[in-house]
Amino acid sequence: MKTLILFDLDGTLVNTAEGITRSVQYALKHFGMTETDQKKMERFIGPPLLESFQREYGFSEEKSNQAIKIYRERYAEKGVYECELYPEVKATLQILKEKGIRLGVASSKPEKYCKKILEHLQIAQYFEVIGGARADLGIGTKFQVLEHVLERLHIQEREQAVLIGDTKYDAIGAKEAGIDCIGITYGFEQDVDEMYKAGVLAVFDTLREVVHYLRY
Repeated sequence: MKTLILFDLDGTLVNTAEGITRSVQYALKHFGMTETDQKKMERFIGPPLLESFQREYGFSEEKSNQAIKIYRERYAEKGVYECELYPEVKATLQILKEKGIRLGVASSKPEKYCKKILEHLQIAQYFEVIGGARADLGIGTKFQVLEHVLERLHIQEREQAVLIGDTKYDAIGAKEAGIDCIGITYGFEQDVDEMYKAGVLAVFDTLREVVHYLRY
């Protein structure tokens, strides 16, 4: 039985699509670009923004960093609050907490935004550590975030931990960090084959199924 459950944030605990996609549109507008393809913009949810601007629009690293700066102008003021919890999240966290399971967050989103979102949605108190990207510490990838979170939680035996996430990036990061990963389908990627190829143990449609699978 796992004694520590780490959750991805975007697409796993919280539906952050509105705030992220509107902020992407805001950044693109600066470059004279208009984007209406919702699916394309939703691919920004999860991976680092630098990678997403380069992948989706062919931006150079310099242009991507400029776009990120503009994106964050809007996101910090409005986008961070344009979000909502997914069904079953609060009830699941309550059940796990009552059973003595340690809980944490490991997200590629900047840590300060992770904390703001979880406090805004009134679930921050369930987590021992809320971990995210930290530019000041050179932490940006999912693997780096996981390593830092596990260090802060003083986890020695990594088989104790499992990450729950909605994309292949979660599975890849977990594998690099030496912990298991379980995928969920209600998030943004919903590419089950890709998640399995990346190394998830299993994929489920609801958190209730995840809890049952973990035998809590």
